[in-house]
Amino acid sequence: MKTLRTFFPWILLFLAGQTTHAAEPLQRVRIASIAQFVDGKSTIGGGQAAVVEERGELARALRKRGIQLEWYPVPVGVGGPAFNEALANRSVDFASYGDFPAIIAKAGGIDIQMIVPVGRGTNSYLIVPAASAAKNIADLRGKRIAIQRGRPLELAFSQLLQASGLRYSDFRILNVADKAGAAALAAGDVDAQFTGSAAFQLEDKNVGRIIWSSKGTAWKWRAELFVRREFAERYPDITQLVTNAFVEAAHWSSQEENRKAVIRLTARNGTPEDIIERDYAADPANAIDGWKERFSPLFDELTAQHYRDAVAFARAQNLIRRDIDVKAWFEPRFVEKALRELQLEDYWSPRGVAAR
Repeated sequence: MKTLRTFFPWILLFLAGQTTHAAEPLQRVRIASIAQFVDGKSTIGGGQAAVVEERGELARALRKRGIQLEWYPVPVGVGGPAFNEALANRSVDFASYGDFPAIIAKAGGIDIQMIVPVGRGTNSYLIVPAASAAKNIADLRGKRIAIQRGRPLELAFSQLLQASGLRYSDFRILNVADKAGAAALAAGDVDAQFTGSAAFQLEDKNVGRIIWSSKGTAWKWRAELFVRREFAERYPDITQLVTNAFVEAAHWSSQEENRKAVIRLTARNGTPEDIIERDYAADPANAIDGWKERFSPLFDELTAQHYRDAVAFARAQNLIRRDIDVKAWFEPRFVEKALRELQLEDYWSPRGVAAR
């Protein structure tokens, strides 16, 4: 009994400390996103995060509550590991970043939730030297293909092989970064490269010829908005405010009159505007309502299937050691509320059956 009486004041002090900590007002919201140097300063480099930053509405809404918005810039060359480290050590509350590093984070025990799907994904391209006789992936059997392994676009490559009845072992795969792969293609050291929209630049320089693209398929690589679960549970109203800003940004981006402005913001990542325009153009997979569908924030079956495929691929490639329950990972309530509040419930069309 004496021991309990001696320990009891310490319990009260501990609980008081916990209560004080829980009651602490939020002073800042930190969002990690890829950044570029523009005019000598670090600037959010494309995507809906760039739109949110450029428009400034989230910063103003938070400021009214006495909260500062801080962008956590992640250089392109560092990418996923920097995002995951920042989330793990609580340096950021939200992260707008790619599917594969987020999958690695979740499987590795970083407790994040997906709260806003950020559009329908990015295309990949298979390009061969300009003088090559190859017309499709089957023509490259036994040949050298450059691709950066473990990056999101590798999922599309795997899906292309599977759909064509081919395997990795049918080719000589060279694991090289995009720029090194482009140089190898130009030098004739590889017979093809699997890459992103940089393929258009190689084609414009008569270095190569695109023989396949993911346009017209659901084989994209994606980025979304994620939040630390702890933050979302502690500050659901602020999480909703951030979600609303990203959904508003998607709505603004989806309007045809803002197309040039969206492309200009996307070009912050260093890709020429004409390349972005060509990359975005004529993609039947985004054909529902044209330009608008590209920016859909819906948790629909298209989104769910992408992540089931991506998780399965990451598991098969030993990028992760355990499976992820995609349905449990998604947290659609914030988007659903944002759509109601912004009167956008019927604005975008779901693809397939709802994800939950």
